[in-house]
Amino acid sequence: MSDVQLPNSDKSAVDQPDAGRTPVRFRNPGLPAHQHRRADSDPKAARRAERQVLAMLGLSALGTVVSLVGYFAIPLDGTFGTLRLSNITLGLGLGFGIFFIGTAAVHLAKTLMPDTEAIDERHPQRGTDEERATAAEIMTASGQESGLGRRPFILGGLVGAAALAPLPAVALLRDLGPLPGDSLSTTLWAPGVRLALDPSAEPIRAADVTLGSVFHVIPENLYESSHFLDEKAKAAVLIMRVDPGVVQYRADREGWDVDGIYAFSKICTHVGCPVALYEQQTHHLLCPCHQSTFDLTQHCKVIFGPAKRALPQLPIEVDDEGYLVATSDFHEPPGASFWERG
Repeated sequence: MSDVQLPNSDKSAVDQPDAGRTPVRFRNPGLPAHQHRRADSDPKAARRAERQVLAMLGLSALGTVVSLVGYFAIPLDGTFGTLRLSNITLGLGLGFGIFFIGTAAVHLAKTLMPDTEAIDERHPQRGTDEERATAAEIMTASGQESGLGRRPFILGGLVGAAALAPLPAVALLRDLGPLPGDSLSTTLWAPGVRLALDPSAEPIRAADVTLGSVFHVIPENLYESSHFLDEKAKAAVLIMRVDPGVVQYRADREGWDVDGIYAFSKICTHVGCPVALYEQQTHHLLCPCHQSTFDLTQHCKVIFGPAKRALPQLPIEVDDEGYLVATSDFHEPPGASFWERG
């Protein structure tokens, strides 16, 4: 321990009364006399403080274990009792884990870490190389003086409690739901699935799609899905019939249309709004949200707006009964673009 050392300028400070009332300058009162802690001079007190810190770290670790047990060992069978028990153990376990690791750190700092008071004079923000080297030496010495190196049990307890503390949070993240897998890239469309009217799910005959008409389409089996709204958000389609010579030929799309009947995803590739406006004269599809415009004559290429990808095309054909059916799923993910699609 070292006593307080005041700057020379402060030592020379004196009262200079101004006409017996307000002093021009106040004397620097300095710091009160330093009160040494019992742990600094009494080895028994130091050992007692060390045991207290260890006990707190142990309680922190115990709280973490209790929260893990509450999460994994208590089955949620749908009853209020198990739900309440799970919440109580999780809450108390997490609370004890965080509380006692904090109190242990505070108690360690107040009882066992160096208790030296000093005044550091102001100086330019960046010191000389010699000063920086001196600072590094001081930091190293401070680490040694913290006593953690001489108290391996406290250091081990601190490391153990800190390592266990994040585990409940990691376990709870699992409740955010399963990973999506390929569900964002696949839809209900498959070979042989009939194109049906939205929302009646009535199958569509190719002969009923007249030149210049547009249909809002869903898979015929949509309502058989347990999450049909989620599936509809990916599988919704628009079909339009145009003069086959209007659409530019693409060898890789050979056979994807039925005598000028084209099927494209209805979900805008910008942020997923429904592309519901079709201009019959220009053959443009317009998204009403941000005005992205797609040109049917160029296989729904983006010609205006913030969308970056063309609308995915659904390859279709006619089955033996004259109904329009898909020949496969989309060949690229429908819907809004995200990081995986560029």
